[in-house]
Amino acid sequence: MEELEFNFEEELKKLPDLPGVYLMHGDLDEVIYVGKAIVLKNRVRQYFQSGRGKTTKILQMVDHIRRFEYIVTDSEAEALVLESNLIKEYQPKYNTLLKDSKGYPYLYVTVNEEYPRVLYAHQMKKDKNKYFGPYTSGTAVKETLDLLQKTLKLRTCHKTITADTIPVGRPCLNYQMKLCDAPCQGYISCEEYQKKIQAAVALLNGNDSIITKILEQKMQEAAERMDYEEAMQYRDLIGSVRFVATRQKLSDRNYDDMDVVGLHVEETDAVVCVMFFREGKVIGREHFHMQAAEGDEPADILEGFLNQYYAGTPYVPARILLPSAVAETQILTDALSARRGGKVELAVPERGEKLRLVRLASENARIFLTKDGEKLKKEEERTQGAMQKLCELLGMDGLSRVESFDISNTGGFNSVASMVVFEDGRPKKSDYRKFRIKWVQGMNDYASMEEVLTRRFERARATESERKGFERLPDLLLMDGGKGQVHIAEKVLESLGLSGKIPVCGMVKDDRHRTRGLYFHDELVDIDLHGPVFQLITRIQDETHRFAIEYHRSLRQKAQTHSILDDIPGIGPKRRLALMTNFDCLDDIRNADVETLCAVPGMDRKSAQAVYAFFHTEA
Repeated sequence: MEELEFNFEEELKKLPDLPGVYLMHGDLDEVIYVGKAIVLKNRVRQYFQSGRGKTTKILQMVDHIRRFEYIVTDSEAEALVLESNLIKEYQPKYNTLLKDSKGYPYLYVTVNEEYPRVLYAHQMKKDKNKYFGPYTSGTAVKETLDLLQKTLKLRTCHKTITADTIPVGRPCLNYQMKLCDAPCQGYISCEEYQKKIQAAVALLNGNDSIITKILEQKMQEAAERMDYEEAMQYRDLIGSVRFVATRQKLSDRNYDDMDVVGLHVEETDAVVCVMFFREGKVIGREHFHMQAAEGDEPADILEGFLNQYYAGTPYVPARILLPSAVAETQILTDALSARRGGKVELAVPERGEKLRLVRLASENARIFLTKDGEKLKKEEERTQGAMQKLCELLGMDGLSRVESFDISNTGGFNSVASMVVFEDGRPKKSDYRKFRIKWVQGMNDYASMEEVLTRRFERARATESERKGFERLPDLLLMDGGKGQVHIAEKVLESLGLSGKIPVCGMVKDDRHRTRGLYFHDELVDIDLHGPVFQLITRIQDETHRFAIEYHRSLRQKAQTHSILDDIPGIGPKRRLALMTNFDCLDDIRNADVETLCAVPGMDRKSAQAVYAFFHTEA
């Protein structure tokens, strides 16, 4: 059925006077922009009104909008959260995107246990434990854990230990290595152990006095015994403790929990530097490379960063210092406060020490971008630059997402296919997909490719729940073959009503199976075998082969461990193991009657009859 043309004039009239999020769709119905609005009716209308002094970015985007949709929310803060989630999901072309996003490690003390432990965590959970961090260096966290274990000999096991625990067996290897005082054996009282936990908590708070006194006493005792080697070990541990404590006390405690944000922009490249203060201590800093769109102001980049970064970070501090104000500060503050579970202040300092810190963070951002600018440019040329050159070579209007497919089999058995996705010249592994060939028997790569492409693009047109992971269509379909593979792909697209919407390009190989040219629009397009386009095509080709071969190899390995018992309906791993344990060989299972099979532990009569029927029913 032919789709009705989207009537902008009528749809704009239907926009509500409510807060929400709007999504702009492009030529292939992909999401090209996600935005939030206090009043959807006013905000969305602005894009399609003339004489409003729009930026270059907005003008370019409007030219590619083919339809829009919106989601109404209860509040502006709720719209902000939804906007962040949708930007992460769709990665729209015209949004300012955060290129790096990662979590930060924590240390936590299991204070709800009688004999607490100090453990490593990837995120802070809402439980009864006491958390320290987040820290910007996982290595430093593990070094601190190692130090605490060496100095205080805290337990690391998962045993439930109380003062009434009755010792069983003998202490573990950590006790033998002098890394644990074995509370499981009652070798240390609960009171003494709690003193060590207090020393650990003090150190994590930047106070080394308690743990240092413990070590100094042990060093003195070792020296009095004339065990100078052990005394030297305690001396070294004291030095390590003081180093960790010093690293925790780098700044004025008046700052409490606070992030200081700095920004430096050069054309469409931007770097945000965040300095982390926790309980008044600088625990580190991180740099984030942002890809800004043309026409973005610093305030736009900052807002995009704050929205995306703090939606994913495990901890939101009480105060965030910024180099400049952002639009809709109150909405952002409300959203961050809701995520923190307490008040969050967004402040732009104008004088004093806090202004100095913001300038310091911005200077760090400038230095990072200057220092790594050449590396960033080379990476840009290798990825987005190569994609742009490929776009120009093929005479296309725009190119961001490329999908490539490959078939792998062994003599026609276990045929599989891989779908690999590259966006802006980089692999997007979250969108990779695997297929097992279902409809084609034997070794027929053309028919197998037709099946895979049909299944892939049918899923794109299915219901919302069925098309998840397949909704985004490629800007270019890259086939690992020449004219034959291209025509197969074009045939599939035509049958599904996608002809002309998705260009298809084939890789023409030389005698060494290297791509020497591209088959596009029934013509051979030569490529420079030493240029970035050739290197990009080779990376896509190699990645497609690798992904298909790995999947095929995994299926072969599973097939090697396959048992005929796996083919019996109702016989799972536990019953299969019971049968193999209670019978000497497969023939004994085959020859057993139903009563004998029923006697096997875990087998009921229905399962026994299923086994008997499997071996005694004619095919």
